[in-house]
Amino acid sequence: MKIAGSTILISGGSSGLGAACAQNFLRGGAKVILIDISTPPEEMFAIEKESCIYMRADVTKGDEVRAAIDEGVRRFGQMSAAVICAGVLHSERSLGRNGPASLDAFRRVIEINLIGTFNVLRLSAEAISKMTVEDTTLERGVIVMTSSIAAYEGQIGQSAYAASKGGVAAMTLPIARDLGRVGIRVVSIAPGVFETQMMKSAPDKVRQSLLDETVFPIRFGQPEEFASAVQHVIENPMFNGCTIRLDGGLRMRAK
Repeated sequence: MKIAGSTILISGGSSGLGAACAQNFLRGGAKVILIDISTPPEEMFAIEKESCIYMRADVTKGDEVRAAIDEGVRRFGQMSAAVICAGVLHSERSLGRNGPASLDAFRRVIEINLIGTFNVLRLSAEAISKMTVEDTTLERGVIVMTSSIAAYEGQIGQSAYAASKGGVAAMTLPIARDLGRVGIRVVSIAPGVFETQMMKSAPDKVRQSLLDETVFPIRFGQPEEFASAVQHVIENPMFNGCTIRLDGGLRMRAK
């Protein structure tokens, strides 16, 4: 699949990894449908207003996501890819000094990171399945989900986050098997620690402990590197049904 000329949905596209993907796709000649609960900075897409639409949508709300997809398709034409980046962090021990962890907090993380991801995926798959196949590959499109290395090495306090991202990794293959019959590939990327606004605000002690466990390069990833990986997945038809680690060899310790 080619980026140029494609219509691509990005959830969580107003900042961080999603914003980097949006900017990369716009430079490559794509049309972008941004969905987020936060409005992107005006200057971020000032040049590409004719190629980018922002729709406020909560990824857990089916009607909001569907409305955003419908408007994007109406504006730009058939959709051929979706990149699902929306998510939240949470850290809380299952049993802390003040008692057991909050069930509501656990439920919220699962609702946004896992159920929200599936919600965007199912509605994107419906839209992409309508894509006209014009070549012999029979490929209609690609869906890229965001997992995390916490799915494999969740740290102390990351039970909710690790469970949500582990769920994303676990459902990648069965969904790829579901959608292969209509020519849609499904891949997840499990990033390590990337230099987003969220990580920039972390204490120096936390940042250094993560760098100490990184093999090479000994630095945090740049959002543009995540975007580059997503683009390669979209363009390379042999990526399907797998979760790709993007972490510089980082293996997280317990804390």
